[in-house]
Amino acid sequence: MADMPAVSQLKGRPLGRILIKMNKVTRAQVSEALELQKKKRGPLGQLLVELGYVKAEDVNRALAAQVGMESIRLGDIDIEKSVIDLIPAQMAHTYRIVPTEYDRETHTLGVALASPDNFQATDDLKTLMGFNVVARVTTPDDMQAALNRYYPEEQAETIGELISEMSTDEALSKHADRGESIDLAELQEMAESNTVKKLVNLVLLQAIKDKASDVHFEPFEDEFKMRYRIDGVLFEMVPPPKFVAMAVASRVKVMAGLDIAERRLPQDGRIELLVEKRPVDLRVSVLPTMFGESVVLRVLDRAQVNLDLEQVGFREEELGVFRQLIDKPHGIVIVTGPTGSGKTTTLYSALRELNSPEIKILTAEDPVEYDIDGMIQCQIKSEIGLTFARLLRSFLRQDPDVILVGEIRDLETAQIAVQASLTGHLVFSTLHTNDAPSSIARLLDLGMEAFLITATLEGILAQRLVRRICTNCKEEYKPTEQQLMELGLLPEDVAGRVFYYGAGCDYCNNTGYRGRLGIFELMVMDDELRELIMNQGSTAVLRNASRKRGMRTLRESGLLAIYDGVTTIEEVVRETLAEEMG
Repeated sequence: MADMPAVSQLKGRPLGRILIKMNKVTRAQVSEALELQKKKRGPLGQLLVELGYVKAEDVNRALAAQVGMESIRLGDIDIEKSVIDLIPAQMAHTYRIVPTEYDRETHTLGVALASPDNFQATDDLKTLMGFNVVARVTTPDDMQAALNRYYPEEQAETIGELISEMSTDEALSKHADRGESIDLAELQEMAESNTVKKLVNLVLLQAIKDKASDVHFEPFEDEFKMRYRIDGVLFEMVPPPKFVAMAVASRVKVMAGLDIAERRLPQDGRIELLVEKRPVDLRVSVLPTMFGESVVLRVLDRAQVNLDLEQVGFREEELGVFRQLIDKPHGIVIVTGPTGSGKTTTLYSALRELNSPEIKILTAEDPVEYDIDGMIQCQIKSEIGLTFARLLRSFLRQDPDVILVGEIRDLETAQIAVQASLTGHLVFSTLHTNDAPSSIARLLDLGMEAFLITATLEGILAQRLVRRICTNCKEEYKPTEQQLMELGLLPEDVAGRVFYYGAGCDYCNNTGYRGRLGIFELMVMDDELRELIMNQGSTAVLRNASRKRGMRTLRESGLLAIYDGVTTIEEVVRETLAEEMG
């Protein structure tokens, strides 16, 4: 690399100038590429490669020098096994990095990257493994060869292997049954243990790969459990030895920037990662229990969430009616259902559809789940008195068109939502009720006046999520009379209909399901329903009146999804109540 001037001389210079200094191109060639760039838009380095003046490898080195990074040829060096072992294989492949040297005193790890703009990999290494990182850049071919050599895929450590390795780890097992008597220095030492770091990383990367929504680390009297929630259902993993519970909790706390010395109070934090060029947010919740700290990580993988009303699962006619609701100039639209029923995704999809330069959208959330360009999003902080009600009051002075209130929890919030609606704003919010008609009773229970509900409420959408049958192992079958009975059906009701289930395959982790879809119950207010509410009609009366107007109940929507062959009887029975007759 004798042709390469010192990186300090090249840092921050224009790319063309760096390549000239490296003697790779002439001034005339750079000028030609710059002229071409005006017509053909694209990175200068790429255009120089296309013109045949320079190799991609040289452009990579120049880009690295531009940000002050040295280059390295991995094929020319032998990396010690102890250094390779510092990074789990799955991580090396996911982030496309190879460690090159390690300085124990300064805890500094030298790594090679295939791309100089892969800064996030070095940040995540710091978060996940706690190293100080010095990065150098290599060529993509060099990187692939090194990954194949040092981290062959078939030898990648599995979680099971790591757990059996942990069982014999004396440094960790000496902390077994110590409970409260462990001091801060020991906690830090446990959190820095390489096997603990590897385990936490493997579990997190696996969770993101398997599209899990939550990861649970739970200490019990005689065991320590690790569980994932995938498509709404918890799955248990191979349990690690009980004595690593405290080390795992401490490691996650370090990653989330929480206080590892505080083990008596609940703590919340977040970890931000970039996995395979996708931003992934991990919300961390630590809860002290009788047997240690229970840690739950909520995985918010923005790439996995498709905020598109067309993709939520509405049937065509439902989508049309819901769009009419969200296009109203003012009024309140409520989405209701239990935790984890997809309310937030539906509301965000609606807001995203409305999001345009001429509409101002403000949201008050607890917590802010996904950040969306063009919307002003605010986080509730009840510990400093920043409640939904207080934020909402301020919102009205910000001249919005559309407001999202994360949840109507109390009368004060409900009253301000009504006030916002009456002054010409469209307000979206959520409630926790079993179905659409019972939301009216819930609002009345909060202390809202019936005449204010009828004056402002435009519609209520109740929803549930049911798992989709895996398309890879979907098979026809004939349900038993017992299964049909659970849905209140007789064999003659379903004559000629075909039912499906998932037999289970590698693609769906042998569950028979992959992904979820919404089923809905949409109640749109009209004069007759408003009259019934004013006359204190019961939930059952409201439900019957809505059904006469064409409202499809959650159970009926579920049946249609079964008949469409996208979900199973078991899923619909699990997620919907039998219709109450009134």
